[in-house]
Amino acid sequence: MNSTRNAPDLNQNQPLPETETGQKWGNSQVRLLRTLIVIAIIADGLALATSFADGNIEQYIVPVGSLLIFAIGSLIALYQGYLLPAQILLPSSLFVFITYVVASPSYGYGLHDIKLLAYAIVISLAGLTLGQLGSFIFTLLIIAAIFGIGTAEMRGIIVSPTSSLTSIITSITISIIVLAITFIQRALITLLNESVERAKASEKQVIERNTELQVFSEGLEKLVQERTTELDLARVISERRAKQFESISQVARTISSTRDLDSLLVQITTVINREFGFYHVGIFLLDSAKEYAVLSAANSDGGIRMLERSHRLRVGETGIVGYVTSTGRPRVALDTGADAVFFNNPDLPETRSEIALPLGIGGQVIGALDVQSTEPNAFNQEDVNILSTLADQVSIAIQNARQYEETRKALAESDSLSRQFIQTGWGRFTRTQNIEGIRHTGAKSTLLYRKTGKGKDTGASERIQLKTKGRGAVLSLPVKLRGEVIGSVDVRSPESRQWDQDELDIVTAIIERSAIAMENARLLAESQKLAAKERTIGEISTKISAQSDVDELLKTATQELGRTLPGMEISIQLKKEDVE
Repeated sequence: MNSTRNAPDLNQNQPLPETETGQKWGNSQVRLLRTLIVIAIIADGLALATSFADGNIEQYIVPVGSLLIFAIGSLIALYQGYLLPAQILLPSSLFVFITYVVASPSYGYGLHDIKLLAYAIVISLAGLTLGQLGSFIFTLLIIAAIFGIGTAEMRGIIVSPTSSLTSIITSITISIIVLAITFIQRALITLLNESVERAKASEKQVIERNTELQVFSEGLEKLVQERTTELDLARVISERRAKQFESISQVARTISSTRDLDSLLVQITTVINREFGFYHVGIFLLDSAKEYAVLSAANSDGGIRMLERSHRLRVGETGIVGYVTSTGRPRVALDTGADAVFFNNPDLPETRSEIALPLGIGGQVIGALDVQSTEPNAFNQEDVNILSTLADQVSIAIQNARQYEETRKALAESDSLSRQFIQTGWGRFTRTQNIEGIRHTGAKSTLLYRKTGKGKDTGASERIQLKTKGRGAVLSLPVKLRGEVIGSVDVRSPESRQWDQDELDIVTAIIERSAIAMENARLLAESQKLAAKERTIGEISTKISAQSDVDELLKTATQELGRTLPGMEISIQLKKEDVE
């Protein structure tokens, strides 16, 4: 502790501050002074007790008793709140006591007395109680006392057993020793004070660092809390987005399994409502003129009522659906501001937020997906992006359903035309060929012909034989070509038995392949016939075109027709106009 810097002001005698307990105490220097005074009182008391025990109480009662009285007085003054008297009395009384004991022939040996070392205690007490200035003042007083005692011994005023040894050198030597003790003590105190100051500075730095660390820790905790909050929010958003994407995937899987457009639209609204929990989901499709967006499917009760009355909105004029189908851009409406007019729908009274997304394929808008919620501000930009993905899936599903319907109709028309072509072709073929079928018995095969003119009805007789002859197991199977029956196959076994599955499979496979082969053969025959006809026509046309004379041309035409249609009588007659 730095006595010079921390010692109380010597020019002020003011009461010390009162503590919470009501006692009058001071700072650390005052507490140190109080401790020193208490030690002095105890030491003086022990000295008196020792003198009394040795029988020398009369000899030490005055000096030791005086010290005790001064110590008690200093303590009383200190407790009364007066610091300066206590600071002065303690080192002063000890200085007077030591000087008296050393100088008195009854107690000491003058400058050769060992008790002179007690002056070091006086210097220490003065430094502790009065600071550096008090230490030097008492050092000068001690040096003055030493020179005074030495002078008194040399002049015979003070006579002791060692007075004859005293000289001016003795006083100077002792004074130098006292000064050395003072400076050494001062240096030690200075080093101690510097150590204390460094400790205080270090403590201050530690406190500052701790404060900075505490501030940093609080800031770090706040930052961690903010980051944790942000991470929690991001996690909630991510989970919500993941749930939305999972719902979109579920919607896509569900609608991909439906091809009928009407069923698909109903299923889309139902699945979206189930997965996302919206108040109302509606699908609008543009009419053929693209003037109105017609409500085609809805999940809510209000939406069903609107479907029953064929609810529609004019494109570009009515509501956000009209806006979306006109511009092809999504639109979010809230129940406040300019959009509040959109929510005056008695069929959907609980709507507080609405979003409409365009449905389109290849840049062409085909309708809109209308989603409504009972929560205000239910949709943000992220929802627009997510639901736009859903709208794309719905658009693709609608387009696929439409293409499937068109393809199905085209296939039905193609199948109908194919059946009609097969019926017409085989009817014409059988009439042209005059063949009814074939009968195979053992190793013999017989063609069955239709009855022609007045000739024998070979086909009929053979057919009657095929149907009536003998008994046994008969298997009749139709001959089908692309679903159209062009004939039948009858298989008769002489034994009465059941046809097993292998036999049925073999017969069926042969019939199917035979039908295809017969169709190919018929088409080949018709193609060859058509080619021959075209070739004949081409040849005749070439010969006719080569003639330039009308008579020769008519003659050539007649001759060529005769060769083409042998046995026919051919004549060409020109029409004459009536001339008035």
